[in-house]
Amino acid sequence: MSTLVCFALKEEAAPFHKIAAQHPGVITLIVGIGRQNAEKSVRRFLNSGEPKLVLTCGFAGGLNPDLKLGDVVFEMPLTPALSPSAGERGAKPDEGLSAKLLAAGAKPVKLFCADRIATTVAEKKALCDQTGADAVEMESAAIHAVCAERGIPCVTVRVISDTADENLPLDFNALAKADRSIDFAKLFLAIARSPGKIGALMQLQKKTQFAAERLAEVLAKVLPAE
Repeated sequence: MSTLVCFALKEEAAPFHKIAAQHPGVITLIVGIGRQNAEKSVRRFLNSGEPKLVLTCGFAGGLNPDLKLGDVVFEMPLTPALSPSAGERGAKPDEGLSAKLLAAGAKPVKLFCADRIATTVAEKKALCDQTGADAVEMESAAIHAVCAERGIPCVTVRVISDTADENLPLDFNALAKADRSIDFAKLFLAIARSPGKIGALMQLQKKTQFAAERLAEVLAKVLPAE
């Protein structure tokens, strides 16, 4: 195993599966939504083996108005990983990876790992003002922390699925179960109460599918050669 590629949702990973199948050393892991799920999933996986590189991937909400739907963004760690158990610094991600990401059209940004989905333009603007981040997601900080403990290089590669100037059609935070997955009973009830949202939800599905495909295209260009 050379590379572990983590996604929160199977929908984020779907276009990437065919690509991963062509790389025997690449493993895809669905970690669930949020820091707690991501940490638990990655720790459990790493107990059975350690990759040379971990990529934390998936959707991100735009905070910087310059970022558009389908833009792939990335963030490299500022310092090498530190492995307390070994008392040594782990290797930095291959510096060539940054060059490959840039060549593939990905943009270096500052990402913020949040505890909830930013669903409105006002929330996104507030996050941008408070954190100075260009985009927001919910898992990478936890995955980076676990990798740092073990001295495993880790890089975040995300794709913009909703931009800074658009509201999501529903407050998905209010529709989540305790484990952060969608409660479909609540979702159907919300749609029944606001049937006018159906069109917007269908548009969101098309946008996220496009974003996932764009992310897969970039990842295909940067996966380490076997």
